[in-house]
Amino acid sequence: MKRIVCIALACSALALSSAHAADVVVGGQPMLPGKTIVANALNSADHTTLVAAVKAAGLVDTLQGKGPFTVFAPTNAAFGKLPAGTVDTLVKPENKATLTKILTYHVVPGKLDFDALAAQIKKAGGSAELTTASGGKLWVMMNGKHNIMLKDEKGGVANIGPYDVYQSNGVIHVIDTVLMPK
Repeated sequence: MKRIVCIALACSALALSSAHAADVVVGGQPMLPGKTIVANALNSADHTTLVAAVKAAGLVDTLQGKGPFTVFAPTNAAFGKLPAGTVDTLVKPENKATLTKILTYHVVPGKLDFDALAAQIKKAGGSAELTTASGGKLWVMMNGKHNIMLKDEKGGVANIGPYDVYQSNGVIHVIDTVLMPK
């Protein structure tokens, strides 16, 4: 009987550990850690605006690259908070440079999961500065025991959730507001 219980526990642990690799669901779809940032984002119903913007900016190949990247990924609702017509204007070919600057402002080189961000915040005394791929600055700070928020160069604030959506070439943190550089 002891042996059967041990085998059952071992099987349960194995099932949980393999399920954990794909247990993060974003936009109704599992985010698989073996896929790239772009491959997973394409499956998320909550990130169709972001994917369209990434395509319009010509950043697909970059975000499918080796990385690692930390991407703060605004949802469709986050883009919906922008003034009417903003997204339509940004995805026009003549605005590609501006769109690229905004999108790369949401990317930080390296793989910064929740624990790494929290450690930087603690080390910096409550607010840590990150340098984005566009060369801009973001500030991360704790907002409760297990909540990190971001502040952009214009004073806008975004909350993260969910955290730690691991990808083969980095990590995504879903955010509720589009961050804006100066």
